[in-house]
Amino acid sequence: MPVANTIRPLTIEPRDIFTDNLATYAAEERHFAGRHSLIGWLRVAVFLAGAGGAWGLFRHDENLAAFGWLIGAYVIFMLVMRWHGRVGYQLRQRQLLRLINQEELDRLAGQLTGFDAGLRYQDAQHPYTADLDVFGPHSLFQLTSRATSRLGQDRLAAWLQAPATIPELEQRQPAVAELAADVAWRQHWQARARQFPKQSDDPRPFLAWMHAPDFYQGRGWVLALLPVLPPLAVLGIAAWLTGSSGWLATVPVLLMYAVNYRFRQERDEVFERCMDMYDVLRAYRDQLRHLEQRECAAPRLAELRQVLLAHGAPASAYVGRLAGIAQNFSLRWSTLAGFFANNLLMWDFFWMWRLERWKRQLGGRLEPWLEVVAEVEALGSLAAVQYANPTWAVPALTAAPLTFAATQLAHPLIFSPGRVANDFATEGPGRTGLVTGSNMSGKTTFLRTIGVNAVLALAGGPVCAQALRIGPLQLFTAMRTQDNLAESTSSFYAELKRLRQLLDLTAAGQPVFFLLDEILKGTNSRDRHDGARGLIRQLHRRPASGLVSTHDLELGDLAEELPGFVTNYSFNSDIEGDEIRFDYRLTPGLCREFNASKLMELMGIEVQKRF
Repeated sequence: MPVANTIRPLTIEPRDIFTDNLATYAAEERHFAGRHSLIGWLRVAVFLAGAGGAWGLFRHDENLAAFGWLIGAYVIFMLVMRWHGRVGYQLRQRQLLRLINQEELDRLAGQLTGFDAGLRYQDAQHPYTADLDVFGPHSLFQLTSRATSRLGQDRLAAWLQAPATIPELEQRQPAVAELAADVAWRQHWQARARQFPKQSDDPRPFLAWMHAPDFYQGRGWVLALLPVLPPLAVLGIAAWLTGSSGWLATVPVLLMYAVNYRFRQERDEVFERCMDMYDVLRAYRDQLRHLEQRECAAPRLAELRQVLLAHGAPASAYVGRLAGIAQNFSLRWSTLAGFFANNLLMWDFFWMWRLERWKRQLGGRLEPWLEVVAEVEALGSLAAVQYANPTWAVPALTAAPLTFAATQLAHPLIFSPGRVANDFATEGPGRTGLVTGSNMSGKTTFLRTIGVNAVLALAGGPVCAQALRIGPLQLFTAMRTQDNLAESTSSFYAELKRLRQLLDLTAAGQPVFFLLDEILKGTNSRDRHDGARGLIRQLHRRPASGLVSTHDLELGDLAEELPGFVTNYSFNSDIEGDEIRFDYRLTPGLCREFNASKLMELMGIEVQKRF
């Protein structure tokens, strides 16, 4: 279904909203910091009062009263400690919300260096990500990603690496629009997960391990010992303390020690897996609860929320139970407590049994729940971009392949107030735009502008334009081909391999939109001209369209050979004295003014001009 071309400008600028939020959360942070400090001193006071009162009563032989005093002080201390923890959570939440709003302001200012660059997703062989700065320093991933989980980051990266179908985009766009309008919900979603230091760890090894054979499979005898040995050990110790023989405790304790020693490797593996996932599970639990409590209007968001509510209790409750099981293994962090718990109560084996029971009941549902979080994080990232840039357009979608029609299109990673925007339109296969121009005039940047906005549009996000209409297409770029010493590959041969990749894509029948910058620049001018002309003719016969930048003006003759299919564009510059002026405007026709000689002169190279 068609979607409106533009986002209606907000009455209050997002920058002002973020600035106000920053001040509000900073004030709330100071408030909760004061409360947190006072309650901390209250904890100290309760502890001292409990210890001092009990000591005084014991000195006067009021033992029963002393024990009662200690129990009462302990209960009060635990209540105050829980209160302290709740206030500490609120304090951290305000700290994180303040940080999140500062990060939004940093992005608006183009300060992207502090954000995850997604280097793990870089792939020199990918059809376009390396040339379009999708990942890496000052990249599209840094601009867009608000994902806190590893699965959410992977989902967003996958959307930026492959175009979605039109039906998928028609589902994503309303979901992005709904989340864009709810900035508070999105920011609390981020802050809830960032409460936990290791929340971005990859859960997939844990998910794979959850599908591994159970420990108790084939070891039913160990499970049978759980309700037998610990009670016997406790009764034996009680008998020993009352003066009876200690052998009643010795036998079960020795048996438990032997079982613990025999399966120490299996216990260690469970412990490590659970401790690795403890923060991750708590973060997912809180995010799932945040989504479950939301009323969703967009169909895709409603579908995702329903996945969480389809099994009786909410998914957050089940994941919270799993996090609680994982937490109980943490007793082993205390060597002494862990030793006594395992050799008197078979602690690890009991929680391993609880974990395996959880796996049997719900293990297969955990992965779909985590995938819901991943998709909402990807949608929320695109929504944050849409909210922060209210003048950007929501692309209008069409089923016509190789359609790209933009009004006032600019590069989203150029943050200068003087950023120049251009109009450009093409539709259907077999079309090539030849872009000529002087050095530094903006040819390559324009190609990247088209490419990076297409990536955003086909992920489901907004674009840096006044309007854009786009249809199905597979992007392909050839801009930064380099030599490879390890493979003994010259830059020219590397470029040929890249163009071979393009031809293979088009031969497979995909509608390919290509962006080729100064193709075949590694050979002499005659071969470069013949090769480029042959390639453009070949692509004309394929399901492909795109842009080619070149200094070769003779290629402009193809507009006469293939009228309506090859169009000449140019970027121009003016030389005034020793100054070169660029307007970065896309202009119909070939470029007639070049500045290479002047640039060399300005660098001190003596250029002998021929007349």
